[in-house]
Amino acid sequence: MSRPLRIGLSPRILHHPPAELGFRNKTLQYLEQTVAHWIMRRHALVFMLPALESGGIERSHVRVSDYVKEIDGLVLQGGADVSPLSYGKEPLRPEWSGDRVRDLYEMELFWECVVQGKPVLGICRGLQLINVALGGSLYQDIVTDFPDAIPHVEPILYDQHRHALLIEEGSRLAKLYGDTRHHLVNSIHHQAIKQLGRDSIVEAISETDGIIEAIRMRGHCYVAGFQWHPEFHGLGSELLDSGPILDDFLDAADKQRE
Repeated sequence: MSRPLRIGLSPRILHHPPAELGFRNKTLQYLEQTVAHWIMRRHALVFMLPALESGGIERSHVRVSDYVKEIDGLVLQGGADVSPLSYGKEPLRPEWSGDRVRDLYEMELFWECVVQGKPVLGICRGLQLINVALGGSLYQDIVTDFPDAIPHVEPILYDQHRHALLIEEGSRLAKLYGDTRHHLVNSIHHQAIKQLGRDSIVEAISETDGIIEAIRMRGHCYVAGFQWHPEFHGLGSELLDSGPILDDFLDAADKQRE
């Protein structure tokens, strides 16, 4: 009997935790529970991959390539904005500065997975990070940069906010779902893909305004990104079933270890 799949999960980083948490002047790295449990539904094991920063450990002792060698696939989870500096722009407002430290680490993880042929799945920020790693850019704020777009984030509704999705005909995503129109997904983002990165294709868009909602990288390595949070799509809800996305990713993770 083969061992369970080992899926690496990139961490969220809290650089300045609130004092009441009891970690004064410390940095926290953490994951969101739902995304880990979503992967674990299929009996895969989830391992958070703490970032390697100078001053903490000697990089010569633990390398990103060591991490990637031990996992079967990587999930880039949601969280803070991607820094505009990561795609050669200055933040238009201070609150859109993002997390450059996390960007650099996740891009290193991403490219090492591509080199080693390990599948990568990006969720929300993860899709945006993949696009930037491939040389693309982002709308720093949809309302500001694309005023004709529908609302893609609603603070009060949070993960209950949703919109219709149009899946591109002939795409791998269309083959997974057997249909292309009128799928509902959650929407919890104020940034989005502006210029598509190289060697990638669009697999889904927001049905009303054309905002890119899913991409896939061309080539032999499995790389897919989704702007919505499939892990928040509960079983039996009217939202797009997240099972086919997860199964497709884990199947690719299983095949790469053969």
